[in-house]
Amino acid sequence: IQNTEKMNNHLNPHLFGKNGAVDISGSGLAYLVAKNISKENVDLSVLAVVGAVGDMQDSEHGKLIGTNREILRDGKNSGVLDYSIDIRFFGRETRPVFKLLQYANDPVIPGLTGKEENCIQFLQDLKINMKDEEKWRRWIDLKKDEKRRIVSELVFTLLSKGFGHKNAKRVIGEVYTLMKEDPGTELHDAKEFATLLNSCGRYNKTEIGYHVCLGDRGEYLQRARTLLQGHRRTLVESLQFVNDIGITKRKYIQYFHAGENINEKIVGIVAGMLIPHVDKMPLIAFADAEDGIKVSARTDRSLIEKGLDLSVVMNTAAKKVGGIGGGHNVAAGATIPKNTEEEFLDEVERIVKGQMC
Repeated sequence: IQNTEKMNNHLNPHLFGKNGAVDISGSGLAYLVAKNISKENVDLSVLAVVGAVGDMQDSEHGKLIGTNREILRDGKNSGVLDYSIDIRFFGRETRPVFKLLQYANDPVIPGLTGKEENCIQFLQDLKINMKDEEKWRRWIDLKKDEKRRIVSELVFTLLSKGFGHKNAKRVIGEVYTLMKEDPGTELHDAKEFATLLNSCGRYNKTEIGYHVCLGDRGEYLQRARTLLQGHRRTLVESLQFVNDIGITKRKYIQYFHAGENINEKIVGIVAGMLIPHVDKMPLIAFADAEDGIKVSARTDRSLIEKGLDLSVVMNTAAKKVGGIGGGHNVAAGATIPKNTEEEFLDEVERIVKGQMC
């Protein structure tokens, strides 16, 4: 459908006093429209929650708040959603427990994150059986007492290493379950469902994610899973590339330039995955894009408490070089003209210094 008329109306939560970073996401707005068309569309609340979680809107408070909370109640009351307090790490439904710990990054677990052998030893020390016969046990396969022992030890580890109560509290929080989906699949957990859809969008296969959202559990779901597997392989290759070229350090920031070697649509994910393994400074990642240079900025949450706000950094620095930027305090991005990277980095460092000092 083509429409050459200028659109003068838009649905923007900010116009209603809502914070689009935590109160409601684009998927939530779409749900509200659908619900007001027909009350029968209340089952679509699952997609609104998946979208909100995929946009990390539950991250700051460890749960969904604002209008997202009202949407969550719609899903709960209609029997399509449930929520509970549990470990917040990604992969509760599908990852072996040691992998769940190995890839934990919010918060980073000292001595465990990124270290497979340490995670295995950690579970052995707690006398947690990692296999049920020949099958790896996932978080959902553990008994309540086993979960309690693991969480208690994780919290103790964080506190004993000086990470503070705020970080320790991030280990547990609300998790969101899609009640009509099969347990043990990536569709049963909102965070894993969001990642599956994300892998479709990142590789310009939005129609696959669209059909999965419409309920296809055959061909399109399998194609989405194939994309997810490919996405994970690409991330591994991208991390290896950054390891090969190295990260350049300045006084207040660090950065790498991937050029054409990392897809602009995943360079932010790569930067986020690197945060637990690099110096505790904002990480700026560059990648070539059709319309200029894509910039992604990520940081450790501890720097947010000291005044760092990457959304302001990206917005201000991008404007200085003729680009556009924005995002969240802990994760933001920008698009800038080619050959302006050095000037952009100078401005980023100036702003970061001002925020942190």
